[in-house]
Amino acid sequence: MDAAQVASRFGLGARARLSDGPVSRGKQGAIWRLDTADGSWALKVPFQPPAEDDVRASTVFHESAYAAGVPTPRVQRTTDGAVLADLDGTRLRVYEWVDLLPPDIGIDPELVGELLATMHRTTTPDDAPLDPWFREPVGAARWDALVQSLRAAGAPFAERLADLRDELVALESWIEPPRTLVTCHRDLWADNLLPTPDGGVCVIDWENSGPADPRQELGYVLFEFARSDPGRARALTGAYASAGGTGCVAERGDFSLLIAMLGHITEIAGTDWLEPNVRSPDRSDSAAWIGEVLDEPHTRALLDSLLTAVATS
Repeated sequence: MDAAQVASRFGLGARARLSDGPVSRGKQGAIWRLDTADGSWALKVPFQPPAEDDVRASTVFHESAYAAGVPTPRVQRTTDGAVLADLDGTRLRVYEWVDLLPPDIGIDPELVGELLATMHRTTTPDDAPLDPWFREPVGAARWDALVQSLRAAGAPFAERLADLRDELVALESWIEPPRTLVTCHRDLWADNLLPTPDGGVCVIDWENSGPADPRQELGYVLFEFARSDPGRARALTGAYASAGGTGCVAERGDFSLLIAMLGHITEIAGTDWLEPNVRSPDRSDSAAWIGEVLDEPHTRALLDSLLTAVATS
């Protein structure tokens, strides 16, 4: 990419300098840093380039959240108002640069609860089709086939996944349809809700935004940032309620989004180990990814303990 060309297309100022390579890399794309006379910017290059229509709704939600005070990088549109630009055969988008710290599930739970409440207060009904990723189980047959393939290929984590198989299938019996669909972030894991050097937090990666039940989004955020700590669970949900959050976690079905997403993440990570690709180019990437679930699984006992904790708050 030519730094000056990018700066001109997005109206970023003169004396543009682009980092020698990506400064970070996720499962959906890579980030370059661009510095100009007017500031610093994050250039995101998705591995599977979307069309402008594909990002329109999620970008509007991102911009609305930004306007409502959610700490998040501002979207920088092109000079003609588009979100995406094609430059030298590369499709990219641009955000203002924000300094971020590494992921930390131990960040202040009250900050997390307040932030999620702000997002849920400012969202709107969403009648877009609900992707199976967010509502469907992986299913016993697919779990069995995956374990068999991983064992045959000598995956180092195959037996750990086999040991968890019955738990994953049992959890999928908890999945219930959403009650109310509004636009949600749908990717608020610790990788995307990050601490900042000033003690705050910042939300990134809004590309997966779309319809979800606020109760179910609160459910997976509660698991991610409370885990087995009842005090953190009560602090997060208490702050969420005090800040006007529109959902609550009161029954097993409120973990439906968590169970569906982590099930599909686990299945995809195992599949990527069998067939490395641009998302997971090395088997070590896939092993680390699936390890996030295997190291601290979302068991029925753990989720029931969270329900007990928030019921007494």
